[in-house]
Amino acid sequence: MAVVRRARLRNFRGHEHAHVELGDGLTVLHGPNGAGKTNLLEALYFGCTGRSCRTSADRDLVRFDASALRVELDVATADGEHTLAVGYERGGDKRLTADGAPVERLLDVAFRPLVVVFLPDRLELIKGAPALRRAHVDQFVAGLWPARTEPRRAYAQALAQRNALLGRVRAGAVGVDTLDVWDLELGRHALALRDTRQLALDLISEPFAQIAGELGLTGAGELRYRPRSLATTAAAFAAELAERRPSDVERGFTGHGPHRDELQITRDGRELRLYGSQGEQRVALLALLLAERDALAAARDAPPLLLLDDVLSELDADRRALLLRRATHVGQVVLTATEPERVAAGPQATMVDVTADLVAVAREVAA
Repeated sequence: MAVVRRARLRNFRGHEHAHVELGDGLTVLHGPNGAGKTNLLEALYFGCTGRSCRTSADRDLVRFDASALRVELDVATADGEHTLAVGYERGGDKRLTADGAPVERLLDVAFRPLVVVFLPDRLELIKGAPALRRAHVDQFVAGLWPARTEPRRAYAQALAQRNALLGRVRAGAVGVDTLDVWDLELGRHALALRDTRQLALDLISEPFAQIAGELGLTGAGELRYRPRSLATTAAAFAAELAERRPSDVERGFTGHGPHRDELQITRDGRELRLYGSQGEQRVALLALLLAERDALAAARDAPPLLLLDDVLSELDADRRALLLRRATHVGQVVLTATEPERVAAGPQATMVDVTADLVAVAREVAA
C-alpha cells in the first residue's frame, strides 16, 4: 500500500509555495471558497499521474507570474519512502522523475499510488458525450488489469488503418475487397475490448447500485454497457462490418464497433444523463467512483488515494456521515470543505487550514 505523506508545490495554479502534510486516513483541506483547496487536490493528482484532472493544457497550471512549476510527493510504502516529482516549464517539456531518476510515464512506477478523483466538473462524465464514458471505463480497466490494456491499443491501431483504407476506397485507389483483412483484424480486437469492458463493469454494477441508494438516489441505479455488436467471433464481427461497407465508404470512417459503444447510467431504467437532476447526477458519480475504488483496492491489494472536492455541501447530516464511512473504510482520503464542522461527526481526521497553514509555509520558504 502506498500513502502520500506530504506534497510540495511551487508555482502551481495560485500557490507560489505550499507544503501539505497528509494523514494516513482522512485529511480535510478546509477554508473559504477561492482559497485554493481544489488546486491542491489537482496538484496531488498531477503528482501521481503527471497530468491534470481538470485541463489538458499544462500551461494553465503554471502560476500567472511564473515560468515553471514543480510538484513533489513523498510516498511511503512497505519498503520505505520514495519521491515522485513533476516539473513543467512554459513552452518546454514536462519532466517526470521517480526517486530522482527520469521516467517516461509515472503510470509505470511501481510505488506510484493509484488515484481516484471526484470534482464537480466531472459531472460531464454523467452528462457528456459517450466518448467520455468509454474513456473512463478503459482507464478503469487499465487500473484493474494493467496487462489487459493491449486490446484497446491494438483496436485503435486497426481502426485507424481501416479508416485510412476507407479513404482510399472512396477515392477509387483500391477495391472494396481490400477491407477484408482489416475487417477480420478489427473484429479480433473488438471482441477482446468489448468483453474486457463488460467484465470490469460487472465487478462494480451491484456495489454502484447499493452505494447510490445509500447516498440518496431514489429508485434503482444501474450501469448498463450497450455494445454495438453482440458478435461472438471475429468472423461474425467482420460480417457485420461487411454489411455496413457502403455507408462506411460514403462517410470515410468506420461507424460500427466498440469505439461507438455506450455506458448508460440509469435510475429506474431512465438515463440520468437526460432525466436526472444535478443532485442525482452527483450522487451517481460519487457512487461510481466509490465502487471503482473498492474494486481497484481488491484487485490490486492497494487502495487508491481518493480525492473528493466539495462532496458534503449537498448532503444531509446522515448521508454525510455515511459517505465519510464509505470513503474512509480503507485507504487514504483527501477531502475539501468550506465548513470543517461538517466532518466533525465523521472519522478522526488530519485537518489542514488552507488559508493559515499554507500561508505560514509560504512565509517560511520566502524567509
